[in-house]
Amino acid sequence: MTRSLGNIAAVVTSGTLISKIGGLIRQLVIAGTFGVGAAYDAYNYAYILPGFCLILLGGINGPFHNAIVSVLSRKSKREASHVLCTINTLTSTGLILITSILLIAADPIINIVGPGLSPEIHKIAVIQLQIMAPISLLAGLIGIGFGSLNAHGEFFIPAISPVLSSLVIITFVGIFWFDQGAVIESKQLAVQGGVTLAIATLIGAFMQWLIQIPALKRKGISSFKLSWDWRHPGVKEVLKIIGPATLSSGMLQINVFTDLFFASGIIGAAAGLSYANFIIQAPLGLISNALLIPLLPTFSKLTHPKDQEELIARLRQGLMLSTASMIAVGAIFMALGTPIVTLIYSRGAFEGSAIELVAGILIAYGFGMPFYLGRDLLVRVFYALGDSITPFRLSVIGIVLNVFFDWLLLGGPTPSGNQLPFNFGAPGLVIATVVINCFTCTALLGKLNSRLSGLPLKDWAQDGLKLLFSGFASGCTAWIINTRIQWPFGFISQTLDIGLSIGISIYVFFLLGQILRVKEVGELIMIFRKKFIRLPK
Repeated sequence: MTRSLGNIAAVVTSGTLISKIGGLIRQLVIAGTFGVGAAYDAYNYAYILPGFCLILLGGINGPFHNAIVSVLSRKSKREASHVLCTINTLTSTGLILITSILLIAADPIINIVGPGLSPEIHKIAVIQLQIMAPISLLAGLIGIGFGSLNAHGEFFIPAISPVLSSLVIITFVGIFWFDQGAVIESKQLAVQGGVTLAIATLIGAFMQWLIQIPALKRKGISSFKLSWDWRHPGVKEVLKIIGPATLSSGMLQINVFTDLFFASGIIGAAAGLSYANFIIQAPLGLISNALLIPLLPTFSKLTHPKDQEELIARLRQGLMLSTASMIAVGAIFMALGTPIVTLIYSRGAFEGSAIELVAGILIAYGFGMPFYLGRDLLVRVFYALGDSITPFRLSVIGIVLNVFFDWLLLGGPTPSGNQLPFNFGAPGLVIATVVINCFTCTALLGKLNSRLSGLPLKDWAQDGLKLLFSGFASGCTAWIINTRIQWPFGFISQTLDIGLSIGISIYVFFLLGQILRVKEVGELIMIFRKKFIRLPK
């Protein structure tokens, strides 16, 4: 029996939610153990390239995952197993080379990504990079395996796998913290703590790969044989998507590096971006996995001209569901940015200016959340249609524009000082990214409009405006409740305050959405009630 999109989304949502909770606990343990000391500061530089590979290649909705799902969902198990074996062989060979480079050239690499690091932090970062270098190889294996599982109807294991990595880090770092009994301050303990964190990260990545092996065997698509059959049509099809898709996704990471480059001139900006990004990634990842993962195989099966009407219906469904969910969440972040940051992070040295900095960044992130998920959805439609060149070209344009807007919104910094009379600070870096994502969404929709012989963009825009109105009203509601109701000071009262504000805000959003007859608002409610989402007639 075919599983409904709602059931699949419920499975993915539950697994992702567990992983997000694990990630939150992981971050709290790391913060409690290392604070912003040398061990964790060095880790952020050492993890740039291994983490880049893990996100880019091994991440759910990454290019490896998407390419495998797009192709294998149309193949028999026997052919899928052969394609998987060959792709594993080819990518592992390349990633072994990359791992070797990271091991051998760790010192100059850290000099490049962190030229201003102190000798102590530089030394720790070099050691950590050498320890975590094999993550590059594991990342490719993880992404390919998870894509294969999704293509054959297994969604829970890929969704829950990140919690294994979090549990390993929580265990290792927690034991280290308990053993030391205090914040890590001495140079010797900083090195030991840094090594502990790096080893835990490597083992966590290994566990993510290990957990998929039994599931792949159950599906009959597991094979560890070497295969160089790169001429196989299925292999060619995967490689045709993986290459440009990896470059396209890599462009997004280059944008992150660009932001960090400009952030280096603002005290605390890089840390602030990281803290705020962690908050937005929880709902963004949860909703993205719940909506995009089930839809990708559906898009891939609707590429025939006779299925164009249904493809457009699914595209509208995906866009409206993602837009509705992101507007609702974005409104909450914009209205409750400061209280949310205070509740999560306000401990120890994290107060005052730090809260103000991260809250400002979080508000900027909230403004752009619909464009983040909308862009991801549209890119995956192009992947399903076998076109990874268009998203790549737009990503290249986006990099150039991102550099310009980063420079512009920071007041035009030059060696002789700022050239412009305004400076939006760290939030300006986020706004620049929002502008680029808005441009990309518009361009991708325009391309799809031409390719699919016309989309009902006017009707979609009208419903989009209704969602924006609902989001504005719900955000105002949350702000009024939070500022007008006086609660006694304390963690529990803060939690109740924010929880009440969020709950009523979401209720107002969905109520207005249904009153304004945006049908996907009702479908969004059903998707998390494990009911079937029906296509518009």
